[in-house]
Amino acid sequence: MTINSSQADICSKILDSIHRITQRTPQPILVALDGASGSGKSTLASMLEQRSDAVVVPSDDFFAANIPDWEWDTRSVPERARDVLGWQRLRKEALEPLLENKTAKWHPFDFTAGIRSDGTYGMSEKYVEKQPAPVIILEGAYSSNPILSDLIDFKILIDLPILERHQRLDKREEDKQFLQRWHILWDAVEEYYFSEIMSTSSFDLVITNTGFIENPNA
Repeated sequence: MTINSSQADICSKILDSIHRITQRTPQPILVALDGASGSGKSTLASMLEQRSDAVVVPSDDFFAANIPDWEWDTRSVPERARDVLGWQRLRKEALEPLLENKTAKWHPFDFTAGIRSDGTYGMSEKYVEKQPAPVIILEGAYSSNPILSDLIDFKILIDLPILERHQRLDKREEDKQFLQRWHILWDAVEEYYFSEIMSTSSFDLVITNTGFIENPNA
């Protein structure tokens, strides 16, 4: 992977912050890397993993596959934000084992499997297995949700303009019908989440196009 100077600066800044936390907090620590769709969370998480002794857990693996697709339309925006991830499965199968220095193993949600005949989503038949590391990076939208606040040591937000993010998604997603459906269901949820549940001031570090914002009280 080629890392440009801006990306290198971001990685260095985050790694410096993580290093300070590990000096005062028993390891392993849990870092939440949050941001709306298309903000570059997965790319940054991969870079951090390559440049440090860290393990990445994608929150997308724990999408609420048991909820039929049509049922999302009947739920309010706050209800979708509440139920988007299988929080208990994320805790029990991934975060708690890794925080206890144990191997974590789970069946990830499979975006390519499509919707089953019962209206629910597919899960991969293969397991994801992650070995413990001093730093656990929970990467994905909603990853800093207060429901996990008792586990998280450091919260990072990638805050990019919606137009830039949507342009990235449009280039990345070949299935435009799927993308249109995604925007209908989740754009309002992300806006609600990052305004009503986790505002910018809730994060320890915010990454923007113009630099970094640190919360000295975090």
